[in-house]
Amino acid sequence: MACGMFLFSMVDAIAKFLTDDFHPIQVMWSRQTGLVAGVLILIAIKGLTIFKTSRPGLQITRGIAAAGSGTLFIFAVVYVPLADAVAVSFIAPFLVTVMGAIFLGEKVGIRRWTAISIGFLATLIVIRPGLGVVHPAVFLVVLAASLFAIRQILSRALIADSVTTTVAYTALVSGAFLTIPLPFVWQTPQWGMELVLLGALATLAAIAEICVIKALSMTQAVVLAPVHYTLIIWSTLYGFYIFGDFPDIWTWVGAFIIALSGIYTVYREHLLSKQKA
Repeated sequence: MACGMFLFSMVDAIAKFLTDDFHPIQVMWSRQTGLVAGVLILIAIKGLTIFKTSRPGLQITRGIAAAGSGTLFIFAVVYVPLADAVAVSFIAPFLVTVMGAIFLGEKVGIRRWTAISIGFLATLIVIRPGLGVVHPAVFLVVLAASLFAIRQILSRALIADSVTTTVAYTALVSGAFLTIPLPFVWQTPQWGMELVLLGALATLAAIAEICVIKALSMTQAVVLAPVHYTLIIWSTLYGFYIFGDFPDIWTWVGAFIIALSGIYTVYREHLLSKQKA
């Protein structure tokens, strides 16, 4: 999981760098090609049986949400420092809890609602709306986190399908969805380093995805949740050394509170799931 977070931070940094020359849609499309290639290899080995599902509509919706989430995040980091964007994206676990209560009828007690409220207030500390401290594009990160939360909710609804099936649908649907506008924004790479970076983007994203999936298959999400927040460390380092950005004290304070609230929220979900079992 730690390896996956390290690689995802690197992918975000490369994506931000590439937006100087390429449209965010093309960058996101390139990011997905590694995962698509992996799925095509799976199809060659296992055949089309990996697409067997009783809820194809939800699988397709999840793929579209994945494409939208990643693309909005890349649009945002064109203007927003990496560490700030990652800190705001940490609201996703709270959104998952809220959406789970609304759409799946999951029970949320007063302690988890309190953690959600604290996490929301901490997000406002990072964004500081109306003060002009953070670029308005940061709200694209909020939308990206919302779509990511929708992906998680759909994953719960698709629990009967195998991980391989969900990954296959997500990869191919998101790739196809991003291909639609691609001809209108396509910029042909002009020099060797651009090709190297685009190839690294796709390869590292695929490896990071595999690392996370493998980690989740080995132990419970509640054990891994704190590791997710190491993203802020790597994003800060990449942002500082590559782009010269360093978060201010209030971003650190907000990120720390969001992380603690998020870990508590995941822990409470874990306790409730054990009680149900």
